[in-house]
Amino acid sequence: MTSTSDRGATVTVMISGGFALAYGKAVPAFQRETGIAVETLSGASQGTGPKTIRSQLERGAAVDVVILSNEGLHDLAGEGRIAEGSAVELATAPLAAAIRTGMPRPDVGSVAALTRTLAEARLIAVLGSTSGLFIQNTVLPALGIAGSVRLRVYPRGTDSTAALAAGEADIALGPISELVDIPGIEPVGALPDAVQLVQTFTAAVIVTARHPEAAKRLIAFLQSDKTAAAIRSVGMEPRQTPG
Repeated sequence: MTSTSDRGATVTVMISGGFALAYGKAVPAFQRETGIAVETLSGASQGTGPKTIRSQLERGAAVDVVILSNEGLHDLAGEGRIAEGSAVELATAPLAAAIRTGMPRPDVGSVAALTRTLAEARLIAVLGSTSGLFIQNTVLPALGIAGSVRLRVYPRGTDSTAALAAGEADIALGPISELVDIPGIEPVGALPDAVQLVQTFTAAVIVTARHPEAAKRLIAFLQSDKTAAAIRSVGMEPRQTPG
């Protein structure tokens, strides 16, 4: 049951793009069930610039819960921003490729095919967070094309997919959960295992949370079976689905 003090509270969440679609589908049910309101802010898990979660917290953003990649969470925990014992893994998402709707579907299912597809692309769009860093620092060097492809790093996944939908890029790479249900683009498949990064997205309470108990209620809901269908609908897999 929701405590009397929780009802009427507003939990402020800052979330990265990887879990955002599943979260958006689940939060209305949480609000109806608990009477707790949710305000949502957006930020990148990692990277540089003012749009990262880390940067916004450093500037004093008032946040109760963060939801981001494990890599980004570890950065925040190292700075003492995460309440001890509050981190809960919610879902995983593999890296995938997407194209503009109606374009010929390229092959990305093997290392050789992915190498050829990326080498032939006029422009590759990636986001400037965990997955984009992995693609730049690991995938392209492993394929031997780091210095020969045209790649543009966008601050957020929504920016990279907008560029793809507008025809500015030929292909976008990122977590599958940031490439589905977006007008104008369609996913074409996961990257091969040899250059794959399956990201885990985790929720945690910030040490300065104004409503820590309500924040924990939200995290428990997002971890529960009640959210599993929303998670799977965007190509992710729930980490745990307790009753």
